[in-house]
Amino acid sequence: MTRQASQAVTLVLDDEPHEGLLGLPEHAIGLVLFAHGSGSSRLSPRNTQVAHVLHEHGIATLMFDLLTAAEDRVFATRFDIALLSHRLLDATRWVREQKETRDLALGYFGASTGAAAALIAAATLGDGIRAVVSRGGRPDLAMPVLADVTAPTLLLVGGLDFPVIEMNEAAFRHLKGPKELRIIPGATHLFEEPGTLEQVAEAAADWFARYLPETIEQ
Repeated sequence: MTRQASQAVTLVLDDEPHEGLLGLPEHAIGLVLFAHGSGSSRLSPRNTQVAHVLHEHGIATLMFDLLTAAEDRVFATRFDIALLSHRLLDATRWVREQKETRDLALGYFGASTGAAAALIAAATLGDGIRAVVSRGGRPDLAMPVLADVTAPTLLLVGGLDFPVIEMNEAAFRHLKGPKELRIIPGATHLFEEPGTLEQVAEAAADWFARYLPETIEQ
């Protein structure tokens, strides 16, 4: 499937506009909402690359700013996991209200602190989220709710990202649903080494293609 150009959208979250990019391939099998890490945005080049691969597998994507520009300038706000998960839940409700996306099965792709937000939101929504993928994430920051996550969860960590490996191993033990922890050899935290981000993108696409049904049951 060829790449689709993403269209700009605006979500109103907590009464403030948040810019987003909606990529909607023809006959999409599901939609993945991206939860970015601290200091990142809808324009993240790494997540954009992953989104392109998902499009090629027939999976729609929504990349949006969890924080406003003013909020993102406050370091503590970037690590406010409760706020990030709240915003992700609001964005999920927005998706459910849009004609083009309301019938698509949903998944989350979280990076860094965004992975914790994705897991908390998935625990909150239960069967409403069909799959979660974490890239270099901090699932340990969602430790109290990990046992409540029913969505199949894939944790992807760089083989040279030693502190984060340990954090993911600890979180992995608390997940009760279908799960996999995959270490990408030779990769550091941002997967900047040649070929490593491509492995992340293909692993994520395979995971979502496996677990996202064509539509949610009515």
